[in-house]
Amino acid sequence: MSTLANAFQKQSSSTAIILPKQPAIRISYSDLTNQVLSFQQKLADLGIGHGSAVSIAFANSYEFIVSFLASSWQRGYVRVRYIVPGPENQSHSQESWDLAWMTDQRIRIAAPLNPAYKQSEFEFFIDDLSSSLTLVPKGAYAQDAPAVRAARKYKAAIAECYLNGSTVVLDVKELGKLTGKGNVGLLKANPDDTALVLHTSGTTGRPKAVPLTHRNLTRTIQNIINTYNLSPSDRTLLVMPLFHVHGLLAAFLAPLASGGSVIVPQKFSTSEFWRDFITYKANWYTAVPTIHQILLKSPPPSPKPNIRFIRSCSSPLSPSVHDRLEKAFGAPVLEAYAMTEAAHQMTSNPLPSRGKRIPGSVGVGQGVNVKILDQNGDELPIGKEGEICIKGENVTKGYLNNEKANKESFTKTGFFRTGDQGKQDADGYIYITGRIKELINKGGEKISPIEIDNVLAQHPAISEAVSFAIDDEIYGQDVGVAVVLKDGQNLGTQELTAWLKERVAKFKLPRKVKSRLNLEFQGRG
Repeated sequence: MSTLANAFQKQSSSTAIILPKQPAIRISYSDLTNQVLSFQQKLADLGIGHGSAVSIAFANSYEFIVSFLASSWQRGYVRVRYIVPGPENQSHSQESWDLAWMTDQRIRIAAPLNPAYKQSEFEFFIDDLSSSLTLVPKGAYAQDAPAVRAARKYKAAIAECYLNGSTVVLDVKELGKLTGKGNVGLLKANPDDTALVLHTSGTTGRPKAVPLTHRNLTRTIQNIINTYNLSPSDRTLLVMPLFHVHGLLAAFLAPLASGGSVIVPQKFSTSEFWRDFITYKANWYTAVPTIHQILLKSPPPSPKPNIRFIRSCSSPLSPSVHDRLEKAFGAPVLEAYAMTEAAHQMTSNPLPSRGKRIPGSVGVGQGVNVKILDQNGDELPIGKEGEICIKGENVTKGYLNNEKANKESFTKTGFFRTGDQGKQDADGYIYITGRIKELINKGGEKISPIEIDNVLAQHPAISEAVSFAIDDEIYGQDVGVAVVLKDGQNLGTQELTAWLKERVAKFKLPRKVKSRLNLEFQGRG
């Protein structure tokens, strides 16, 4: 299982995907494989191949699934320079790639994007990857949606995708830079080709592009399968967005690679969660703590379904919520620790049959070497606090076109610095004690304060602005902002909120804004 095509190209009548519409649509592995191969051919006919990046701006849907898998199977090449610590000009192997000072990689890219982004946010991501094609939902072109305007600005081809019966249609609206490209033929990926690029917020404010190879993804997929003993008898209900590494890897790709099946609603709905979970016979799910807490606010289903385990990841789960979840739903709760640069999972509490689970701990390394290191990259004694660092086949080799970040993010021995402070006990369990990198973690969404500061600084009435994390009962953290107005300027709460809504995605909007004039905004965002 060294490429995604190897992992998912199956001819089987077993159910792979359930779309809980009325009536529900069940898709077998054979049908999924055939549909992905058909869509891959459409991409090839369009000219998507070497040097092509495909940006996907969809909510959870079958169209997203098919277009993502097809884009990742249809091999393209981009000349990318990676910088990682180590002696110059030394060769590198799979086990010791960290010794390479510079390598050139040819990558093929599928780049899922949050469909809630504003035009300026789409513009950054499409431009950053020089996307050749942007895929949008049906109707987005006629509406001149933000993703469409952004793609047009950078001459990316624009195509709508939609389900017509059992076929995913690729309806090309503008050819952009693909004009005259023509058929490039079906391509086959190599393990070290990049299958996926995701952007992650950084302390500099500029999102960093994280390339993940087929080897990275398939290693994480296998780690997740091994951690939770996933098999063809398992079925999960997807509640995380597929444009996030959590939803894509843990809630979708790993279950399918194990031969199990995934229920894919368009979005998380409190009122429909247990109905779908019970109707389609799910037996586990993974989510951020915010979703767990929302489910706890409603009465549990009666009778309770047979839940094999509940997984929690992407932000800290308090021991009290951990205890309430186990009591309410009668299932073991397994907290995990993950990040985009590791293709998601790094550590997890084990299944009850395999070891103890400790509330407040994110568990032990799962197919990943985890160490607590000091600033010099030297290992610290058991129980001593330092930076949590990781090394493994699932970890990215470096950010795209960001030499400074790569030099800062890897130790002299090739361990990746997570930016999290923590400690490790004698049994190998990891405890996160703080953040070294200052990001706001809002229910699993990582938000750069500097990014918000830079947007606010563009307002003509604002002289200075600073963003920061504030405690939140539901999200764990939310965005707080303090601004200083220019002399003689007035800025009302509604005016500032409306201005921000045009420039940042909804989840980045601050819950509380205070200014020198004592303006205060209270809202959920």
